Amino acid sequence: MQHKKIVQFAVGVLMSLDMGIVAAQNMVSAGVVKIGVLTDMSGLYSDIAGQGSVVAVKMAVEDFGGKVPGHPIQVVSADHQNKADVAAGKAREWLDTQQVDMITDLVNSSTALSVIEIGRQKNRMVIVNGAASTKLTNENCSPISINYTYDTYALAKGTAKAITAQGGNSWFFITADYAFGHSLEKDASAVVTANGGKILGASRHPLNASDFSSFLMQAQASKAKVIGLANGSGDNVNSIKAANEFGLARSGTQQLAALLAFITDIHSLKLNVAQGLLLTESFYWDLDEDTRKWSKRFFDKTKRMPTMIQAGNYSSTMHYLKAVQAAGTDDTAAVMARMKATPVNDFFAHNGKIREDGLMVHDYYLFQVKKPSESKYPWDYYQLKSVIPAAAATQPLSASTCPLVKK
Repeated sequence: MQHKKIVQFAVGVLMSLDMGIVAAQNMVSAGVVKIGVLTDMSGLYSDIAGQGSVVAVKMAVEDFGGKVPGHPIQVVSADHQNKADVAAGKAREWLDTQQVDMITDLVNSSTALSVIEIGRQKNRMVIVNGAASTKLTNENCSPISINYTYDTYALAKGTAKAITAQGGNSWFFITADYAFGHSLEKDASAVVTANGGKILGASRHPLNASDFSSFLMQAQASKAKVIGLANGSGDNVNSIKAANEFGLARSGTQQLAALLAFITDIHSLKLNVAQGLLLTESFYWDLDEDTRKWSKRFFDKTKRMPTMIQAGNYSSTMHYLKAVQAAGTDDTAAVMARMKATPVNDFFAHNGKIREDGLMVHDYYLFQVKKPSESKYPWDYYQLKSVIPAAAATQPLSASTCPLVKK
């Protein structure tokens, strides 16, 4: 009789464990964790994000083991064409019909802002790695979104402060005419004036502009010591090329400031054109042994070194999957709580932290582009000028307009 009771007890325990396992498994929606990479596949941002971002996310999934917790991880991708309505439509389709749990990349601030709104409506997670407007973590902050890789505040704090301190105390901006460009100009202007400089004007160009001559002529006429380029990627490359053709750098009277530039931009420009540029990034492939190790794996797959956006996509995807594993569910609130409670420590960031406004706080780096004679091997483009600690690079919470921040 005693033996029978023991057997019954053991069977009951096993049944309870089985039920617990089933319950945990049932907490993963549709039996799969699905990640959507929504990016620019063919436009002016395709080099800095695009297919490279898809590769980075898939690398994270492979390195994680392909399952969480016991369920397969799938990656889908699409081209948002740098259009907010296209991005919103694809996000709605993914969330409504394809059971996508998290959308990432979102290069271009207008696409990111539109997808965050869809994510808010559907209660699904959005991790922004490609966009940089401070709106993302201020007035448009959300309990379902994270801005992970960089923002315009940190870029301006690094580059504009350094150049103004070196005597570049009068500025004219050439600005991309959408949320990201406006935010970068605004944040850089605040840094310049706070450090004793003056803003002499700005000209705004459309996204993917074909001719920068009129904007550069306005910049020349302003007599500003610094021409701040508040644009990105293809527009940044084309404006620097045009400025080089105008002979601005050779004149010695005006200096270009690339407020956002990527390693792929420098690769496209070549060092003889880009040399001397000061820029701020959150990642550089040749920074240390860990960045080199991961970047060489990425290079083997893409034949290009990664941008900070692509590295951020890997890091944020890995952080997300670890949170799903720890929470035992893909429920947005549970996973977000785990992500915010857990520091980020990997090749991308050391002691990174996701704040209540959704900003992932981490160090930044001020670089200067090397002269051709200083580059010793392929993609050896940057000289580190200084490390900008997270606390110095990040907008303080006291200045935040995010309604999630308690004051």
